[in-house]
Amino acid sequence: MMDDSAGTPALSSRAVGLVGNLQMHYQTLLDKSTPHSGARWGLTGGLMFMFLLRIILAQGWFIICYALGIYLLNLFLAFLTPKIDPEMAEELDEAEAASESGPGLLPVKNDDEFRPFIRRLPEFKFWLNSTKAVLLSFVGSFFAVFDIPVYWPILLFYWVFLFVITMRRQIEHMIKHRYVPFANFGKQRYSRGK
Repeated sequence: MMDDSAGTPALSSRAVGLVGNLQMHYQTLLDKSTPHSGARWGLTGGLMFMFLLRIILAQGWFIICYALGIYLLNLFLAFLTPKIDPEMAEELDEAEAASESGPGLLPVKNDDEFRPFIRRLPEFKFWLNSTKAVLLSFVGSFFAVFDIPVYWPILLFYWVFLFVITMRRQIEHMIKHRYVPFANFGKQRYSRGK
């Protein structure tokens, strides 16, 4: 008797090689796009415009649009927050100063050394996750199973309400701990000497 699986290893190795090749090209494309943040965000904005145009013209898939809005709000909050929460860092510094048995973090006080703002979610990952979410939402808007009938003004009102509440809390946190998550905002600028 002949085994039908004799040709399967060659086929599977070719498939694995093809998938690996596609992953390599995808990663190369991502690597080449890294320094071009304006073009990347322009692409995402264009995709978002096409998605919203589809939602408006089709008058449906408001649940997908709402879920996308919540997800993008979550990503934006992670982009704005520091990697290490200042409140937790202060408690950690106090605990290490009290024990003095373990290796202490340098500097001992917050005023001793400049600490740069490190984001919880870097800009590139924010862009990549946002673009994937918009693409997935756009594709999902072509399937009738996701077109759940809802009263969209309530969803819009609730999303705006969530946005205002979370941004207010985030801005209060930024004021309390004196950090600015934007690189060029708040930095001292020097004029050119003539």
